[in-house]
Amino acid sequence: MAPKGIYIYGIVPNFYGTTLFQSLENSEVYAITFQNISAIVSDRDSTHLDYLDRESLGYMLVHHQEVIEELMKKGFNMILPMRLGTIVSSKDEVIKILTCGHDLIIDILKRIEYLTEIDLAITWHDFPGILKEISTHEDIIALKDEILKHAGNITKVDQVKVGMMMKDKIETKNKDIELKILDSLSAFGLDIKMHEVMNDEMVVNAAFLIHRNKREKFELTIDQLDEEYKNTLNFKLVGPLPCYSFYTIEVKKLNPEKVEQAKKELGIKEKTTENEIKKAYLEKAKLFHPDNCQENGAIENFNMILNAYRLLLDYASAVRQLSKEEYISLVKETVMENLILVKIKE
Repeated sequence: MAPKGIYIYGIVPNFYGTTLFQSLENSEVYAITFQNISAIVSDRDSTHLDYLDRESLGYMLVHHQEVIEELMKKGFNMILPMRLGTIVSSKDEVIKILTCGHDLIIDILKRIEYLTEIDLAITWHDFPGILKEISTHEDIIALKDEILKHAGNITKVDQVKVGMMMKDKIETKNKDIELKILDSLSAFGLDIKMHEVMNDEMVVNAAFLIHRNKREKFELTIDQLDEEYKNTLNFKLVGPLPCYSFYTIEVKKLNPEKVEQAKKELGIKEKTTENEIKKAYLEKAKLFHPDNCQENGAIENFNMILNAYRLLLDYASAVRQLSKEEYISLVKETVMENLILVKIKE
């Protein structure tokens, strides 16, 4: 039987008042509060994402988003999403996260106070027709004629050549339209995050960070673009949403043994600074960099030094969440107090 944990959906400010928080009663979620912010959580089996199959992971993603969007419908307009699958062992650990990330969380909540995310997906209305149109391009016809002239028939290799040229033409056409559409919408977006398109049929897959009072004009511009392209494209808008694509909180748990090992690998004292960590890394890196060292194991040693440096930078960031002092302590007792790093998901 899997151990029980606490799943964190997102973080909200506490200024909504008692009535709105009381609306969570008799639901699966509840709030854990620290000072002026609260984590919205539920009790759940403590399952690591790496152990979930594709179907279970998909279910978790849909459920995670549905809970957050339901919170928005209740009136929690400012909600800072947590990374999918953030499960901790206890209420104390939730409080620790809120404590460590407090300044960062408050800063982001202020940034998104009047903002929302709108996701836009655009696909071809008649993709087979687009393929047929591209197949009549003079370059495609010329390639087919050349193949037939020399070979008399089209082999599988020839089909691949034609297919690659077709794909290149489709991607070019899609990119041209994408740029024109983004240019038309750029006046509304404070930021734009491009997501990977699923296939050649999808022209645009993007998230827009916009001011809430510009949502109506944004949607009107989408309607105008639909008319401009004479219904050859399907425009699908999803939102308003929490700012998933721009501000999602991630919790990184550091391993104390690895922090101790990294300290030894870089030769760092128990009282140090970020500049001293960087200096120690640069000195060690010069010794083992593949351009300078041809000995066996040089690459492995270089990677070891690099990983140690990155880990100690994460540790330094974790310390900075709670302390503004110049020096960073690597004494074991202090390390144990600074193992949680709260940051924006990259």
